Amino acid sequence: MLLAHNLYVSYASRQVLKEINLEIRKGEILALLGPNGSGKSTLLRTLSGTLIPRSGTVTLDGRSLHSISAPERARLVSVVPQHALMPPAFTVWETVLLGRTPYINFLGQVSANDEEIARSALQKVDALSLQDRYIGELSGGEQQRVLLARALAQAAPILLLDEPTTFLDLSHQMSLLDLVLRLAREQALTVVIALHDLNLAARYADRVALLVDGRLAALGDPRQVLQPETIAQAYHWPVRVVDHPFMDKPLILPEFLP
Repeated sequence: MLLAHNLYVSYASRQVLKEINLEIRKGEILALLGPNGSGKSTLLRTLSGTLIPRSGTVTLDGRSLHSISAPERARLVSVVPQHALMPPAFTVWETVLLGRTPYINFLGQVSANDEEIARSALQKVDALSLQDRYIGELSGGEQQRVLLARALAQAAPILLLDEPTTFLDLSHQMSLLDLVLRLAREQALTVVIALHDLNLAARYADRVALLVDGRLAALGDPRQVLQPETIAQAYHWPVRVVDHPFMDKPLILPEFLP
């Protein structure tokens, strides 16, 4: 279980997150929603252990995340960042193998098992055909799939994703989120995913957390949180929420202003 208790996070003198309390359960998908600048990326960085809160704690199965060494933390939490600097002269294969770094011995030897895990990760994100290409040759969407493959190669029980569908076309958006859902269900993978698309959150998340101005404005089942008044107040735009025509999910439709 990943637990955030009373988190306050600042950049220099600017307060970004205030009084965040979250319990993220094993095997669930929690979607982080909120307008630009609401603190979604900052919360993910704090949950990953790369950003130390001003006050409050992040614990994993009762252990403080910041008391865990970086190599061990990398075996427990993997991250797909929103913007990542990947060496353009690295091949896709070399980049995905970096996900195995926490398991490679001090001699830097890559085992056959490491290679098999990396190959499987590429296959899962439909990028095996890219393995010999250089990162600098890839489109933004292709790079995003490689980042996910690298994270999957870490084989960590917790996966944090920061707006992973941004550069993806429709088919790769759906296949990526279908994969995340399958891993959560079949392997009890715990997933926290920041999204801008409310309908993707409604479709794939078990729970949603709505951040507004650095505070947790709402938390719960998508149907509970994704209400017209709540969304309009957070995003400053009126919406209509209806039943999805062929799924037991809410469908959010922006209103047209006169």
